[in-house]
Amino acid sequence: MLSPDRIPDSKTLAASAADYDVVRRAIAHIRGNWRQQPDIHTIAEAARVTPTELHHLFRRWAGLTPKAFLQALTLDHARTLLRDSASVLDATYEVGLSGPGRLHDLFVTHEAMSPGEWKAGGEGLTLRYGFHPSPFGTALVIVAPRGLAGLALADVGKERAALADMKSRWPKAKYVEDHETTAPIAARIFDSKLWRPDQPLRVVLIGTDFEVRVWDTLLKIPMGRFTTYSDIARTIDKPKAARAVGAAVGKNPVCFVVPCHRVIGKSGELTGYHWGLTRKRAMLGWEAGQVA
Repeated sequence: MLSPDRIPDSKTLAASAADYDVVRRAIAHIRGNWRQQPDIHTIAEAARVTPTELHHLFRRWAGLTPKAFLQALTLDHARTLLRDSASVLDATYEVGLSGPGRLHDLFVTHEAMSPGEWKAGGEGLTLRYGFHPSPFGTALVIVAPRGLAGLALADVGKERAALADMKSRWPKAKYVEDHETTAPIAARIFDSKLWRPDQPLRVVLIGTDFEVRVWDTLLKIPMGRFTTYSDIARTIDKPKAARAVGAAVGKNPVCFVVPCHRVIGKSGELTGYHWGLTRKRAMLGWEAGQVA
């Protein structure tokens, strides 16, 4: 159970989440009014900040101007990236790399738990967790003895629901709140200055063999690029399994690090996201700033 001093609604955490809260409101307005192409004054009013504050926020948060951030979220931009990314997974396999263009990306090494460990529902496994600020709201970081096993994201007031959701994935595991253990992992994930190839972040994938194959493929999508469910299905030699791939993507327990947010529909439309489409849009815009 969460102790009162660990519930992530403290002043510090609220301040850290404030930027994302403004971004969330801005994206919500844009999503509902994109045909009118609202200007920065209209978006700022909807986000409850001044135009100047909105401009500085996006520069600080994503490294982009508001105009560039919005362009990164448009359908035409997504379609262009899809065209450019059509062979990105093939190229990855051909050269044997963990992912092309990962200079600005997380450096990740990963392993999968055995089928027996997965079938046991985490029995005998101790998972340590903690809540931390992130660019996308409150992050729930879950660590197994061998590495990062879970990463969930939640809005203020939804932290307990996020924890319950993650616990349901491995119901027989023992869960221990351990903020000190998870804090440095959270920093490694969200602070790009700590993304170092000589010190890769170790991730432990807990799922079925099919799910792990899909998640492994997600790790090969470079930041700033997209792919589709059908392309992933083809990549893992299951060309008729796009629907099953979609289900596996939706079950990804390590969001952001295993970048399921980089999978979109064939048309370039953003599809469903377990942690919310607004958050998916925010991630893609933030990442556009990282690789700009």
